[in-house]
Amino acid sequence: MTAPVPSAPQPVSATDPLRDVVAVMDRLYSPGGCPWDREQTHESLVRYLLEEAHELADAIETGDRAGMREELGDLLLQVLFHARIASEEPDPFTVDDVAADLAAKLVRRHPHVFADADATDLHEQWDAIKKAEKQRTSVLEGISHTQGALARAQKVLSRAGRGGLGDVVGAALAAPSGGAPAAVGDEGTTADERLGRELLALVARAEEDGLDAEAALRGELRRVEGEIVAAETRRAEGTA
Repeated sequence: MTAPVPSAPQPVSATDPLRDVVAVMDRLYSPGGCPWDREQTHESLVRYLLEEAHELADAIETGDRAGMREELGDLLLQVLFHARIASEEPDPFTVDDVAADLAAKLVRRHPHVFADADATDLHEQWDAIKKAEKQRTSVLEGISHTQGALARAQKVLSRAGRGGLGDVVGAALAAPSGGAPAAVGDEGTTADERLGRELLALVARAEEDGLDAEAALRGELRRVEGEIVAAETRRAEGTA
């Protein structure tokens, strides 16, 4: 005997698919919905959130339009999932609260669009508004420590440069230990330290040239991976 197939949630509106998918997520997480979904927590979903973000980035960078559309949906699912879990926790909030906060923040941080402010240095304006909102005391506050070291390094250098601390970065790159500039072969440095300096110098060059170091490395890796797969195919066909 086959299990009965649950009926799909009734669409809220034929022209409101966003509201419909919120209803689907609510059904999945509610009692009587999906047991696996019901067991999830914010912490257990972190790995999926990161995976979906990376898969979306891959679809964008490879020009996969169908994949991009699908991965955007998967990333939206993570947003809805976290909001649905939060709706049953202490100090609850819903996806409507998330959306309202986002709309207000976008308006607040774009005074050159929604008010009569001058559109001068938009990066500087954005940083100043964020600093005032979050009462930050350092340009480095808010930089995620979970992202890859290469991307995080460029974010640190970018924030420092926009905060008028480019000279501090330059001095730190020249003398990482706070003393005189050290040559690559100095006995006072380890191989790890020398490699770290060289990598950070490359990131600094990418930032200066307006390039995304992480994206550049991913692109080069794709090229090398293509060569590896082609070589494996030739070997399997006996043409290598």
